[in-house]
Amino acid sequence: MALIVKKFGGSSVADANKLFNVARIVTEDYKKGNDVVVVVSAQGDTTDDLIAKAKEINPDNPSKREMDMLLASGEQISIALLAMAIEKLGCPAVSLLGWQAGFSTDSKHSLARIKNVNSERIRAELDKRNIVVVAGFQGLNKYDDITTLGRGGSDTSAVAIASSMHADLCQIYTDVDGVYTADPRKVVGAKKMNEITYDEMLELATLGAQVLNNRSVEMAKKYAVELEVLSSLENKPGTIVKEAVNMEKMLVKGVACDKDILLVSIIGLKDTPGIAFKVFNQLSRKNVNVDIILQSVGRDGTKDITFTVPKTQQADVEEALSIIKEKVDYEDMVINDKTGKLSIVGAGMETHPGVASKMFEALADVGINIHMIATSEIKISVIIDVEDCQKGMQAVHDKFIG
Repeated sequence: MALIVKKFGGSSVADANKLFNVARIVTEDYKKGNDVVVVVSAQGDTTDDLIAKAKEINPDNPSKREMDMLLASGEQISIALLAMAIEKLGCPAVSLLGWQAGFSTDSKHSLARIKNVNSERIRAELDKRNIVVVAGFQGLNKYDDITTLGRGGSDTSAVAIASSMHADLCQIYTDVDGVYTADPRKVVGAKKMNEITYDEMLELATLGAQVLNNRSVEMAKKYAVELEVLSSLENKPGTIVKEAVNMEKMLVKGVACDKDILLVSIIGLKDTPGIAFKVFNQLSRKNVNVDIILQSVGRDGTKDITFTVPKTQQADVEEALSIIKEKVDYEDMVINDKTGKLSIVGAGMETHPGVASKMFEALADVGINIHMIATSEIKISVIIDVEDCQKGMQAVHDKFIG
């Protein structure tokens, strides 16, 4: 008998037919004698619909605490309906909200981090031979307030349960049948991979591939939770995410493009020691997640700093920059929301020179201009115009993967 944790996204539980499909997948493993914990997201576009309702009431800046209270209701609907579907198929089930399942988090509303999972309640229900259906994406802070983990947080919830309970398998079900070299819905010729390393998957997830939440991959790597990404619609093996893979070393494993970024430029800063610290310290105080940073060569006693941040944090960035303006003099601040970050990832890049040149050639061949470049041992990222993302992904994928 094994303990299996299964996670299903919103598209997999969007309506009654899909809920029963998930229930059948779950009960098949249960009937084999396994213990099964199921983590689910809100149905379909429920989260977006709830956000729209909040904007009807307060279009400017609704309280993040109340937003968490509102958004957490989406998963409550999903878990109750799925538990009913499982019972309809003849198997016992119990649904648990995040706090009932033992999720303790910090107090950063809308982007909380898991501090601990007390899985005693889940274990007690499994001992009663119940299938346990858990609301992903949510927990409880030290003030007994509901918190949410941010977009894709249900992936992290599933990995946290698998880690805390030492599960034998953690399966992440999506609307594609595994991890591809690029989004198969957008890039012609994208190929499914049988295996991928944690590091490669983490980079792809961080850089815009929407198969897995990057925090879930980070947690899986930290606690050695082997993941399988597979389809909820097709009964076939998916892609295994683990520490090391046996497949041949592909030079580039994947191509991704993140369109949800802002390019922020602070122009005309004084070229003196400590200026960069003052800028980024204030951004850190607002919990702004800064990615690529470029500082210009000083001229006439000034310099420019350009960096990228998620679009979701635009209000936090603008607030931080207004505070910076009071402490640090600069000429202008420009926020560009018409850019995208195109990236290639692959452990094989580390030992192969000329990869960057090949990528830049692919983009040049289709007339795409590069605004910024960032590299690491296993990735190369470039900032381009957002309207060029689709064309750029296809060109780079063709160049490396074919």
